Amino acid sequence: MPSPSSPRPTGGRLSLPLWTERYAAPLAPTTRAEMAARGWDAVDVVFVSGDAYVDHPSFAAAILHRSLEAAGFRVAVLSQPAWQNCDPWREFGRPRLFFAVSAGNMDSLINHYTANKKVRNDDAYSPGGRIGLRPDRATLVYCQRAREAFPGVPVIAGGVEASLRRLAHYDYWSDTVKRSIVLDSKADLVCYGMGEKTIVEVARRLAAGGTVKDLRDLRGVAYALGAKESEERFGRREAEFGQDNRMNRMAEPAVGLDPVHPVILSKLPGSDPSAAARRDPVELLPTYEQVRADKLAFAEATRVIHSNTNPFNAVTLVQFHDRQAVVQTPPAFPLSQAEMDAAYDLPFTRRPHPGYAEPVPAHEMIKDSVTIMRGCFGGCTFCSITAHQGRIIQSRSEASILREVEKVAADPDFKGHISDVGGATANMYRMRCTRPDVEAKCKRLSCVHPTICKLLGTDHAPTVRLLRRVRETPGVKTVAVSSGIRMDLAQLSPEYVRELAAHHTGGRLKVAPEHASPAVLELMKKPSIDNFGVFADQFLAASAAAGKPRQQIVPYFIAGHPGSDLAEMIELALYLKQTGYRPDQVQDFIPAPFDIATCMYHTGLDPFTKQPVTIARNLRDRKMQRALMQFFKPENYFLVRDALAQAGRADLIGGCDGLIPAHPPKEAIEARRRQANRSVQGDGADDHYHTVANPAKGEKPGERGAGPPKPTGYRPGRKSQQRRYDKRKPKQGQ
Repeated sequence: MPSPSSPRPTGGRLSLPLWTERYAAPLAPTTRAEMAARGWDAVDVVFVSGDAYVDHPSFAAAILHRSLEAAGFRVAVLSQPAWQNCDPWREFGRPRLFFAVSAGNMDSLINHYTANKKVRNDDAYSPGGRIGLRPDRATLVYCQRAREAFPGVPVIAGGVEASLRRLAHYDYWSDTVKRSIVLDSKADLVCYGMGEKTIVEVARRLAAGGTVKDLRDLRGVAYALGAKESEERFGRREAEFGQDNRMNRMAEPAVGLDPVHPVILSKLPGSDPSAAARRDPVELLPTYEQVRADKLAFAEATRVIHSNTNPFNAVTLVQFHDRQAVVQTPPAFPLSQAEMDAAYDLPFTRRPHPGYAEPVPAHEMIKDSVTIMRGCFGGCTFCSITAHQGRIIQSRSEASILREVEKVAADPDFKGHISDVGGATANMYRMRCTRPDVEAKCKRLSCVHPTICKLLGTDHAPTVRLLRRVRETPGVKTVAVSSGIRMDLAQLSPEYVRELAAHHTGGRLKVAPEHASPAVLELMKKPSIDNFGVFADQFLAASAAAGKPRQQIVPYFIAGHPGSDLAEMIELALYLKQTGYRPDQVQDFIPAPFDIATCMYHTGLDPFTKQPVTIARNLRDRKMQRALMQFFKPENYFLVRDALAQAGRADLIGGCDGLIPAHPPKEAIEARRRQANRSVQGDGADDHYHTVANPAKGEKPGERGAGPPKPTGYRPGRKSQQRRYDKRKPKQGQ
């Protein structure tokens, strides 16, 4: 439903522009009045989302709702509901089939908090960018309210938050190892990964009279068994962690394991189709109690989990939590081109719900973008894309993409500029392993690290042809490529680099080399910094040849990543000085649940080699790493000087080869004075943590204590910049 402070539509048919009547179907009802206007007395599925309701294929609620609708189900969308009681969950009456719950397009804690655990000033997925419209750990809260509203109605959780927390995981914000979200949310089923096919199959089975237990044979799901059933299926849990007592067993049919995919079997040399009847193996992970107490056990669990992400050879994973087993079935198979086309050809309006009085920032950013593929075989250890979308590239047909471009161009509000043609990456379109029989067996986490696999298809011709056809679409003036460029792949195609420089860069091309230290890049599974240099030279030469000599490359780097200490950051700072790059933004490493780099952060170990990894944990170390990346800024002078002294690199203070001058510049002294004044007044960026209001106590949603927004400042809207001193009277005797 629209946000609490936004006006609701008043019933009757939703008012849509004429062009959407031609191209799009009506929006899902968000109120009982809208449900009645559709002629419905009930709905099959209530989709609960932590994001604003935007009917655009880049928003999960939209593509899943449209997929269910196309399969013949009635769906209502409950968007950013007030969660303090379950009344909003009763808006549409009892759903006939189930509640579908998602925290939104992001993990709710990453959405709320910075790497330094401060509350963010805005939420790109909320109207007006306002914070406080969804709770922390939204999946847990939404599932609980669904249970309260209608006991007995199945609750199916999904989305990024549930996907990345489906097994025991490290939670950065509480600095603890949390149980599987299946148990903490009490959801009947968690669907992980991209869920169009899964959610439709769930609806079909339940509509046919099936129960939640009948869904356990689906791929891409996780569920919990009771203590008695867990012991009957898998025996008693392991008494202690160790390589000798990890088990592989054949699963019982009732556990719910899919046979080997028949399409893959047909491609395997000498394969026997009857082998599809065999049972898949099950691997027991170290238990929750073990991974919570033993970091080596946590690292081993991470290794096993990430070694079972290829849907063609992954096994079912079982992890005991006390006496209960959490079962994760193998990942869902990638969508075919026809299935991708069917999902993105659905009749989206590509607009936010008309009830919102304010724009939704995330929609403003992507409203004129077109998704051409999903998945990523890069395998970067700090990235969640592979864990959620998978490493196998799934591409749309050129015809489907051009149909969407034509639809965008037909919008009267379209200004002629396509903001992006890409996906998880910009230049992996139609790239797959050239040997399906090898792909079905491969356990490699990255197809491009440490070197590009010789079996990987890296042809950029389909991408180049597609970009040219998009540019030729009537009504389209410019086409930008804003998704990340995989530089090691791009430099294999000079033609692609020329097209990119000549037609698809608006003056600045953003790329992500991430670091300069070979040791850190190895832990990231990223190519050498020399690879970035080769690509930069190619791109700048292509820009000059295209008559655009002033085009620039803007590199992004990460501070605080596992393996990066002051020595590595000094190495990066020296590289930046030598090459002349001056990053205007700094990315801090955030340990997102489930990532390999997060395991390194928590355990101090590489989960695959079990070798120690240096970790920057305290705030000052992280601040010094950020400052070193922007050593050229006067306000960072004193932090950089302290970092160089601490690292034993005083030789870099002063002189022609130094990072900073021997004496602080006037601007540095002034910046230090301003920072000290702010700290005394209680307005220092490092001295204050924002808090979110609690509407249940009558507080207005958003940041606690915030008034009308000011145009600038770290704490917008604060009535006074003075510290709020405790005005309570002292106790007697004090």
